[in-house]
Amino acid sequence: MSTVKLTPKRVRAAAWKMTPGKFFSYLFMYLFALLCVIPLIWMVRTAFIPQEQALDLFAVAWPTLTNFTRIWGAAVWGNYYVNTILIVSGVLLMQFITITMAGYAFARLNFYGKNVLFILFLTQIMIAADVLILPNYKTISAMNLSNTLLGAMLPFFASAMGTFLMRQTIKTIPYELEEAAKVDGCSLFRLIMQIYLPLLVPGFIAHGLIAASYQWNNFLWPLIVINSVSKRPLTVGLAIFAMSYETGAQWSDVCAATFLVVGPLLVLFLIFQKRFIESFAYSGIK
Repeated sequence: MSTVKLTPKRVRAAAWKMTPGKFFSYLFMYLFALLCVIPLIWMVRTAFIPQEQALDLFAVAWPTLTNFTRIWGAAVWGNYYVNTILIVSGVLLMQFITITMAGYAFARLNFYGKNVLFILFLTQIMIAADVLILPNYKTISAMNLSNTLLGAMLPFFASAMGTFLMRQTIKTIPYELEEAAKVDGCSLFRLIMQIYLPLLVPGFIAHGLIAASYQWNNFLWPLIVINSVSKRPLTVGLAIFAMSYETGAQWSDVCAATFLVVGPLLVLFLIFQKRFIESFAYSGIK
């Protein structure tokens, strides 16, 4: 009885063998992806096309930066960028600290009611952030932090999703590493800094991309808590700019301003998209 030797090339060929089911599945996915990306393509195209041709779908013209130079002086985009970067950086820094500590406590420490507390902690994932706007605003006002960047950041210093991600990642790390470090007299702070932190980098990347994109696109809470023009983030500045009388009907200007807001986020995702997918696979979340 003869046997067929399965070489890596044969295995790949068998895995990629096209069937009618695969064909229609791929066709549906590509069509759906194209449908989702059409608004983005239209926005980028309108941002770089001359203003008089913005509404002509079949217009062909060389890309121009005229729209960007015109809108840059119409609003304080530099301040908006600085405020947004400060908010995103501050929230990420505090979240990395809190989710690491909480994730380690839920993964390694044994205390009364740990499982119940963890379940209650995860219920925050099922509660929309908009529901907590009123109590959060009352708390921020009582602390005299309204109309400040710290007030815009404070409600997001903890993350239930990030804590869950850190807990799952820490549970995949062999406990023998911690035992060996404790035998050598390693303190808890040194244990976390030298043993766990280097191994948690994939989880930090995964959570950082999600948290950064959320804070970069956050609109309602900064709109409520910040009143000064000089302290607005990009999302609030874009909304005010798009609703202004001068630019309300100028789609080329609105699209150029939108590109200024979403451009850095798109570049960030394109750079880290592979690490983003690998991080979730590494942490055990399928």
